[in-house]
Amino acid sequence: MADINRKIVLAERPDGMPTLECFRLEEEPGAAPADGEAVVAIEHLSIDAFIRTTLEADSYHGSVPIGGTVSALGVGRVVESRAPGLEVGQAVFAPLGAETRAVLPGGMLQPIDDSEVPATARLGVLGMTTGLTAWFGIHSVGAVKAGETVVVSAAAGAVGSVAGQLAKIAGARVIGLAGGPAKVAYLTDELGLDAGIDYKGEDVPARLRELAPDGIDVYFDNVGGELLDDVLDQIRERARIVICGAISQYQNMNAVRGPSLYLRLAERHARMEGFAVTHFVEEFPKADAELTALVAAGRLSLKEHVLDGIERSPEALLTLFGGGHTGKLLVKI
Repeated sequence: MADINRKIVLAERPDGMPTLECFRLEEEPGAAPADGEAVVAIEHLSIDAFIRTTLEADSYHGSVPIGGTVSALGVGRVVESRAPGLEVGQAVFAPLGAETRAVLPGGMLQPIDDSEVPATARLGVLGMTTGLTAWFGIHSVGAVKAGETVVVSAAAGAVGSVAGQLAKIAGARVIGLAGGPAKVAYLTDELGLDAGIDYKGEDVPARLRELAPDGIDVYFDNVGGELLDDVLDQIRERARIVICGAISQYQNMNAVRGPSLYLRLAERHARMEGFAVTHFVEEFPKADAELTALVAAGRLSLKEHVLDGIERSPEALLTLFGGGHTGKLLVKI
């Protein structure tokens, strides 16, 4: 089976929330690399919210065609190479796709050192779609300062977990929003945030008034929808709203609901700014160095939620949108 590629392809475009019927597992003979290419045996895939947008016919992140391999970032190991500088056995990170064996140009494969930290760290706490995204949102966009009050939505998820910790390290008072008592306990007991709110079981506006009576300085938003309005209603003068994502809206990208209380921005001389991590490519080394140092010092961590088998990739994506995980969601191949 080593020379067989097993892959998840898009069988049909979802109408709203994807179902398992939208995906199909296929097998094909493993392709040989051409000059300048390498074959990667994939070990772990990162399950990220952006994958959902690629299932649409038109997507900022690129559209997967019907019958095409579903997008995913991943880590793996080179098993055959005709690419200069890439040796067999080298661990790499790349947009590998939801498959077991990828053939890519050498320039698309980023060598990684997994001698001190596991390769999965490059998908999670040190990863582009997780750790780096959180770092730029907190520091470059949110400009979080010591003594400020920061609220993070989806705070028990991958990006939110790191963003909350980074805000806390910066000296802020951090309140996390998460779904369910167990996740709220994770925020305070394991991540060290100052408080958590169960948006599924508590009155969010009332709890925000209780926990942040003087208002909110920075909101790191991964969710959008009603939660965004709940926070906008309680922002302080010169507040910063960081739009990282809007997972509550990804099931209907043609009719995204924006905030109805956006005039709070004008009333309180506040700003709302969206970003994508790719806007900061030139600053990746700086952010990576800081994140790596924090991990090495034991000041930053990220729980991993792992599902086994390429065939579980569609299930993992549904788990992501159903909130059935804590920390970084991965598929182990």
